[in-house]
Amino acid sequence: MKRIKPATGEIYHAYNRGVEKRVVFLENFDYLRFIHDLYEFNDSDPSPKLYIPAQFSEVRLPKIMENMEKKPRKLLVEILAFCLMPNHFHILLKQKIDGGISQFMQKLGTGYTNYFNQKYTRVGSLFQGKYKAVHIVQENHFLHLPYYIHLNPLDLVTPEWRDRKIKNLDESLNFLKKYKWSSYLDYIGIKNFPSITQRDFLLKFFDDHKNYQVEITKWLKELNLDQINDLILE
Repeated sequence: MKRIKPATGEIYHAYNRGVEKRVVFLENFDYLRFIHDLYEFNDSDPSPKLYIPAQFSEVRLPKIMENMEKKPRKLLVEILAFCLMPNHFHILLKQKIDGGISQFMQKLGTGYTNYFNQKYTRVGSLFQGKYKAVHIVQENHFLHLPYYIHLNPLDLVTPEWRDRKIKNLDESLNFLKKYKWSSYLDYIGIKNFPSITQRDFLLKFFDDHKNYQVEITKWLKELNLDQINDLILE
């Protein structure tokens, strides 16, 4: 894929997976650390060294997250939506300043890799090369992509969702409500990691939290991934 240079004010779907498709989140604390990095590295000022020892309880990190909004920041990007999966991640981004996406993604990838390698006593690349990004131009694509990102966790329990063969829709939706590692809960009005995302822009298209839940359920029932195959990078 030819490397694109993100333009300020434009929206992009950024994605990367573990090298050789390896798992990059081995326990809950790893997910929490990456989510913390989404916040901490979204700043044009230099970031502090962020090693959190492996022996720290995962309870410690949410307490850090609670105080995030107290720190003034100069955002590199707006994080519109995200989802973390065991071996990859999706982030929907809007660039705030020139070079913002490249700077943010470089800081994010390097910072998490350093943490992971130190914690698990390994060396070398963790992710499959540089992040991939697709420019979102058409409005209908922009409206479909948040649904796709937030539905990714269904791969863990009912991968047949991609073929419109879900056996139990209610169970699938309940699973999404229990899956913490995405922005989905914040979009349906359940406080999860509200400091990470800038949701006002997207919610203008979906009216409100309740309507977002209604629309994503409808989209899942009428699923047609052909509409966004050129945007999902898989």
